[in-house]
Amino acid sequence: MIVLGIESSCDETAAAIVDDRRQVLAERLFSQLDDHRPYGGVVPEVAARAHLEHLGPLIAETMRAANVGFADLDAVAATAGPGLIGGVIVGVTMAKAIAAVHGKPFLAVNHLEGHALSARLSDDVPFPYLLLLVSGGHCQLLVVEDVGVYRRLGATIDDAAGEAFDKAAKLLGLAYPGGPAIERAAKTATAPIADLPRPMLGRPDCNFSFSGLKTALRQRVETLRKDGVLGAATVANLAAGFEQAVADSVADRTKRAITTARETVPGLSALVVAGGVAANQRLRGALAAVADRAHLPMVAPPIRLCTDNAAMIAWAGLEHFKRGQTDTLDFAPRPRWPLDADAPALRGAGVKA
Repeated sequence: MIVLGIESSCDETAAAIVDDRRQVLAERLFSQLDDHRPYGGVVPEVAARAHLEHLGPLIAETMRAANVGFADLDAVAATAGPGLIGGVIVGVTMAKAIAAVHGKPFLAVNHLEGHALSARLSDDVPFPYLLLLVSGGHCQLLVVEDVGVYRRLGATIDDAAGEAFDKAAKLLGLAYPGGPAIERAAKTATAPIADLPRPMLGRPDCNFSFSGLKTALRQRVETLRKDGVLGAATVANLAAGFEQAVADSVADRTKRAITTARETVPGLSALVVAGGVAANQRLRGALAAVADRAHLPMVAPPIRLCTDNAAMIAWAGLEHFKRGQTDTLDFAPRPRWPLDADAPALRGAGVKA
C-alpha cells in the first residue's frame, strides 16, 4: 500500500509518500520560519497563504522523487486538525481534490495522532505504550492502546512546552524559534540559575503548567535589567536554568504518568517521546533516566519525524486505511480535535484541547 500524506497545520508545508513496509519513499518540506521570524511567532494568515502557494509544487516534486503517479496511490491523507484553520483547510482541500479527481480514498488525519503513531513508523513500537507529546502547541501524556484508541492522563493547563520556550527566548532577547535558541545559549552557561520554580512537581495528577516558570523568569530578567547586569553570560545562565526547570518538570510529570498508566494498563511496551520539543537534548536525557528507572525503553523518533512532517500523516492514514477506515469528502477541517474526546475538561488559563 502507498499513501500520499499532506501536512499544513502550522508553519510547515509538507508532503510525503509512505508505504506499508514503513518506507518513506519521498518527502519534501517547505519551512516558513523566515516568513514568521520578524513577528516572533506564527502569523496564521501568512502561514495559510504560504501553504496555498507552495503545496501544489511540493506534492508534484514529492511524486517525482518517489517515481510514482497518482494512479499508483492507494489513498490520500491530510492533516484535518487540530491546527491553524486556514492552513488546515488548504491541505484538506488539496487532498480532497486529488482523491476526487483520481478516484482515491480520502483520510482525514488528526495531527496529534500523526505524532502519536510516528514511533510505529520509525521503530515499529507495539501497543500499548505511553506517549509524551511535547510541541509548540501541545503538551500531553497519553496511553496509546491502539490506532484511534487514546486515553489522556494529563495535559498542560496553560502554555505548552514549546510556547514556554518561545516566550522565554523572547524575554531573554534570543532568536525565534525559542527552543533551539534556548538550547544553544544554555550550552555556553557557566553558572546555570538553579532556583527557578518547577511547576506541578510532586502533584498526584499528570498535568503540566509552565506559566509560573515563565513569570518567574520574566521577573528575574526585569530585576537584572534594572540592575544593569543582564549581559550575555547572565542570559546563558538563565537559559540553562530555564531549560533545566522545564526538563525537571516534564520528567516528574512523566514519571507520575508511568505509575498511573501501569495501574490500569498491563504490559506498557515503551515510553514514546514525540513532538518538536523532543529534540531538546537535556529533556531527552531527563526522560531517558525516568524510563530507565521504570525499566521501560524510551523511543524518540528521528528529529525529522518529531517536528511537523507529512510522513507521520501518511503513516497514520495508512494505519487507519489498513483497518478499512476512510473518510468522506464532506469531512470538515477542525481547529480543535482532541485525541481522547472522553477526557475530563482541564481547568486553567489557555487550556488547549
